[in-house]
Amino acid sequence: MDDIDRKLLTLLQVNADLPLSEIAKRVGISSTPCWNRIKKLEEQGVIKYKVSLVDKEKVGYAVTVFLSISVSNHNSDWFAEFEKVVMRYNNILEVHRLTGSSADYLLKIIAKSIEEYDAFQQQLISEIQFTGMSSSISLKEVKNSKQIPV
Repeated sequence: MDDIDRKLLTLLQVNADLPLSEIAKRVGISSTPCWNRIKKLEEQGVIKYKVSLVDKEKVGYAVTVFLSISVSNHNSDWFAEFEKVVMRYNNILEVHRLTGSSADYLLKIIAKSIEEYDAFQQQLISEIQFTGMSSSISLKEVKNSKQIPV
């Protein structure tokens, strides 16, 4: 990856809808080599998706919760079932396996209200085997960047 690829990635992370001619102009190459570089970055998996980011609050999701889960059973069967459960729910935005924490997994969940989240958590309790669960409700999102420094 060279400086041109880095410039491409930086531009595309800010606005993937820029016309190819504008991207090429900004990185200092012509359109065809620019398109070829973008396609190569996609084929290599460096560019994973092109998406439109939606303001969660404007579509009714006012609550963000970080759910910490502790488990005693770390075998592959448990994880396979856990993965099936979390993949089923679109309001679970992120799932991270942790180390150096009292929790084993951290889930980022959105809900339209505290009551909706409570009902959702009760559903999860019935589906996941765990030893401990703790919810932290976000009061204010200070930073939420999707841009990876390149």
